[in-house]
Amino acid sequence: MSSRSEDPRAARAIALGAALLVGINLRPAITSLSALLDHVSTLFRLGDAGTGVLATLPIVAFGVTAPLGPMLARRIGTARALLVAMVVLAVALALRVTEGWMLVPGTFIAGAAIMMGATLIPPFLKSLGASGLWVGLSTMSFGVGAALGAGLSVPLEHILGGTAQALASWAVLAVVAAAALLFVGRGTGVAEQHRPRIAITRDNRMTVLIMTAVFSLQSLLYFAVTTWLPLMLAERGTDPATAGWLLGWFSLIGLIPSLLAPVIARRRGTLSWFGPGLGLAMAGGFAWFGLSSGMDTAVVSCLGIVQNAGFGLAMGLLVSLAADAPSAGILSAIAQGVGYAVAGVGSLLLGLLHDATGGWTASILAMAGLAVALSACTALVIRRRPVSLIAA
Repeated sequence: MSSRSEDPRAARAIALGAALLVGINLRPAITSLSALLDHVSTLFRLGDAGTGVLATLPIVAFGVTAPLGPMLARRIGTARALLVAMVVLAVALALRVTEGWMLVPGTFIAGAAIMMGATLIPPFLKSLGASGLWVGLSTMSFGVGAALGAGLSVPLEHILGGTAQALASWAVLAVVAAAALLFVGRGTGVAEQHRPRIAITRDNRMTVLIMTAVFSLQSLLYFAVTTWLPLMLAERGTDPATAGWLLGWFSLIGLIPSLLAPVIARRRGTLSWFGPGLGLAMAGGFAWFGLSSGMDTAVVSCLGIVQNAGFGLAMGLLVSLAADAPSAGILSAIAQGVGYAVAGVGSLLLGLLHDATGGWTASILAMAGLAVALSACTALVIRRRPVSLIAA
């Protein structure tokens, strides 16, 4: 990274742009796999159990590897740690489909690299003094990446001549993000972290617990949809191309809501009804999906709007509930680490519930119940004040 003197405003703009490019890379590895899951299962002869494990493996990796990003950032700085994450992601995406035995470890490493990026984005933005709009744009970039991975993977499979080539092609995005991070210089205002001592006191423990519950429930519901939606739709007779398009639409229609939600998270009056309302709207959407048929586009549109807004709200709360950049990193690592572990295990259990019942209705209605719990937890967390999680 550059060490020369830079215009602070230009350097900050470069850093914010790099954050958007990192965000775009934090979903395609998952949604591209979901869109091509049937073909991957056939190509690598996975079977039903192997397919379920592979589909949820990146999310499980999120939970297991959550501390890696903050630990690395304390040693080499946040921007350099993000650069490492993007390089590792590019290598993992390219290598996981070169040989059959590399599929599982490559997918796990890709998930670990994504988790590093996800946990480092909140402290990176906090240290840049990013506004609610920039937090929203960063969150929206996650949805852009998800839509690209879901909507373009089937066409890329045809263009590039195979499933493996289509999956490996997403490494190009990670290379672009890594190149952008090389230009993030010292004039950005990104503070280097010096291993602050964590201090989760009795006063701030409840905030951490409730925020973790919010992120866990939101992540479980979001990744259950992005993991299983193509198979849910296929069971209704939808062809793979259309199912992939609908998964992409789920992310695409949620771009503006994911942009606005972090802005709303800064406004206490609106947040008091908006936050809990999102969970209730999710519950209604899941109930509609589970009990209806023939209205897939409308239902997916509804879920895309409210679930992407819910993700944007969760990311906005991670930033706004932290009193400083180191605390944002700690809160992000705890909430996202536990949250993604819950999401991975929960998504797998929802898949097993489908196998046990012979259909998706029970799993979808269970998701409606979890959305009600999300509404209640959100109502509690928005009453909390920003916390510092480092020793004075």
